[in-house]
Amino acid sequence: MIKVSVMYPQTLDARFDHEYYRDKHTSLIKQLMGDSCLSYTIDGGLSGTAPDTAAPYVAMCHIYRESLEAFHAGFGPHAKAIRADITNSIDITPIRQISEIVVSDSVQRVMPSAIHLA
Repeated sequence: MIKVSVMYPQTLDARFDHEYYRDKHTSLIKQLMGDSCLSYTIDGGLSGTAPDTAAPYVAMCHIYRESLEAFHAGFGPHAKAIRADITNSIDITPIRQISEIVVSDSVQRVMPSAIHLA
């Protein structure tokens, strides 16, 4: 299983509309990707590791899929539309990473509270 992470760094005067991202943008991703998006989570940054420090990221989105090939097959045809929509709510350049999930037990503990989209 893989996890596609899109992380939005905390920057001065950055614009990130959490409501739009949660209600519109991720719904668009799921609609366009269909079954290529098994599930997703959205994280809102709360704090850095030291008390009273800002979180390094305003938000993160993680999309789960069985394989890298399956993700690209579902995302690729819609990448332009998905990236164009994000400008409606965000002016932060994201950092993207695709990871292999190595320990599946931790996914089992996390996923029940995640948004399941089957």
